[in-house]
Amino acid sequence: MARLNYNQLYYFWAVAREQHLTRAAERLHVSQSSLSAQIKQLEAQLGQALFAREGRGLVLTEAGHLAMNYAEAIFRTGSEMQAMLRDGQTSQRRALRLGSLATLSRNFQENLIQPLMGKTDVELVLQSGTLEELTRRLYVHDLDAILSNKPVQRDSRNKVRCRRIARQPVSVIGPPLPQGQHFDFPADLNQCPVVVPGPSSSIRTGFDLLCERLQCQPDIIAEVDDMAMMRLLARDTGAIAVLPPVVVRDELKNETLQEYGALPGLFEDFYIISAERRFQNPLLEELMSRPAEEILPQE
Repeated sequence: MARLNYNQLYYFWAVAREQHLTRAAERLHVSQSSLSAQIKQLEAQLGQALFAREGRGLVLTEAGHLAMNYAEAIFRTGSEMQAMLRDGQTSQRRALRLGSLATLSRNFQENLIQPLMGKTDVELVLQSGTLEELTRRLYVHDLDAILSNKPVQRDSRNKVRCRRIARQPVSVIGPPLPQGQHFDFPADLNQCPVVVPGPSSSIRTGFDLLCERLQCQPDIIAEVDDMAMMRLLARDTGAIAVLPPVVVRDELKNETLQEYGALPGLFEDFYIISAERRFQNPLLEELMSRPAEEILPQE
């Protein structure tokens, strides 16, 4: 196999950054035809088209995005070599870019990424938003995957992989009960203030159906979409909360809160959503291969 021509790779990197052949040629002080020929030679050697034309500009193909990631790493390594020889210190890291729903449990996210946290060669980029905006960023390779408690359906337009990686029962959780006292479900729900997820949540839908079936009318004092806020209300108000135990993991451990019991047939599912790509980030594959009992251990 012929050795990689790093001058051609640099030209590719410059064009990818500019997304325009003419502008890149001007910045590099070479002719447009020469630059185009160098890119074509690199594509021929790699056996992949790296660019597709879109209007007057150029966009990276999937192979182009992968090549760009490698090019960034190669030139970053070159800069690090210079820094090491000049200053005697440097670092080299692999990156994993994850998006998560803004309402998703922070404890779940921490459980999932925990194996990567101790690795000095890994850089994690964690960003939150709505499922719609995160999905758009996934398609343009701005994210490697999305963490979600809502599934995404694959169709001709949405070519994604949506893998359920964990499931946890939804429980009734509240202040510690006096010794010997227990929570009588569902009767006691009618006598206590209750905090529940908002109407758009699948947990809320399931809870409402369960209450209807059991002819229970809980005293709902708050509807909250954000699990971090649910955690605060459960901890600080004395109200009963309907939520997965992972949300209040620390409070259950230090006995600030108590799990009264799991609600029958009610679960929260957790997903990793990724785009269908020929080349997946190895760090993502590492996370997706973890057993569910490691992500959400049953304590």
